[in-house]
Amino acid sequence: MIDYIKQIFALEDFKKRFFYTLFMFAIYRLGSHIPLPGIDTTALQDFFKSFEGTIFYLYDIFSGGNLARMTLFALGVMPYISASIMMQLLTVAVPELQRLAKEEGDYGRYKINQYTRYLTIFVAFVQSIGIAIWLQNQVSPKGMPVVDNPGILFTLTTVIALVSSTMFLVWVGDRITEKGIGNGMSLLIFAGIVAGFPSAAIRVWSMLQNGDISPFAVVGILLLVIAVVVGIVFMQEAERRIPIQYPRRQIGRQEVVGSSSYLPIKLNPAGVIPIIFAQSLLIIPSTVLGFIQNPIARVLHDAFNPTTIPYNILYVAFIIFFTYFYTAVLINPVDVADNLRKGGAFIPGVRPGQDTQKHLEYIINRLAFVGALFLSVVATIPIFISLWLKVPFYFGGTTALIVVGVALDTINKLEAQMLQQKYTKYTRRVR
Repeated sequence: MIDYIKQIFALEDFKKRFFYTLFMFAIYRLGSHIPLPGIDTTALQDFFKSFEGTIFYLYDIFSGGNLARMTLFALGVMPYISASIMMQLLTVAVPELQRLAKEEGDYGRYKINQYTRYLTIFVAFVQSIGIAIWLQNQVSPKGMPVVDNPGILFTLTTVIALVSSTMFLVWVGDRITEKGIGNGMSLLIFAGIVAGFPSAAIRVWSMLQNGDISPFAVVGILLLVIAVVVGIVFMQEAERRIPIQYPRRQIGRQEVVGSSSYLPIKLNPAGVIPIIFAQSLLIIPSTVLGFIQNPIARVLHDAFNPTTIPYNILYVAFIIFFTYFYTAVLINPVDVADNLRKGGAFIPGVRPGQDTQKHLEYIINRLAFVGALFLSVVATIPIFISLWLKVPFYFGGTTALIVVGVALDTINKLEAQMLQQKYTKYTRRVR
């Protein structure tokens, strides 16, 4: 492990990217400690203690604790994630967007990214207005108002601060993707989740010392975390290899013997994206219902608690839908079959063209089913096990899946970069 780290830091380009990423993380964490103007932080802290175990608490985990502290980055990058979901759905439904994505190349991707950012501003604007109005009507359990001076000025200030901060985080994520390590948006979510680990560990230790939690429950949690991490690593790294055969070719007077290869498809093709998408969509109705002062709305809002059966049924349904949807976006059997035919390659025992397409669809659908089942189990089972162990805070496999998935993706990109650097040095020596 030490030798591996030394090899990574021996790459000059990696060191620049690594420290650039750390610099961006430092900016992110700095903004996470700047509260919105006009907020009584003491009253806010007392007020949010009553939200443990709810969807707000889960959203706070994704935002790195920014929601509970109501900082500049309270919305995090979730508006961008929500906008990305909407754009991907619109790309499938709207022919013009579909044409941009498939036929216009880099320009089409640029335009879709531009539309996604416009949509992000709209989503952040709506959410920030809702948060501003909602905060002005809340008081702490001690009777202290959360907002010192409610009114139009507070609403305007909050909306401007939250929308601009969200777009700044989108810019930070883009810069990390371009000049740093890995996918910027995923790493920001990763950083927000990991930032809460030390305080959670300290809290568990203090609860264990005070007798609020039994040693059996702590051991059970540790074993559960290890099992979840091992399962995630196995599923994320496992792949189905479809054999590919290339026929013999005649190049001039020389006949080249046909070669064989394989087409790798991940056992969980969609990765962690369905979990993030499903979580983002479930936050929307819970947030809207929380703003409505009505008994029926309150009952529906309580039904969206992550520990309830209705919430988890809807959660699993969204995960299954997005697993199939995102797998279809990532892997198009028609395009793969067409590319194989153009390259003169074929799958042994399967005719090129439509038969290859059907064969690939059959394999991809089975893999998507396994991936959807795995994601559903990881996302829901740990919650009920933590309830059985009577853990007095939210614990789920969703955060573990995001953290491990992003870490594995970053490691794979680092290995690819190391391999590229080695080939570059080798070609320079040959020249």
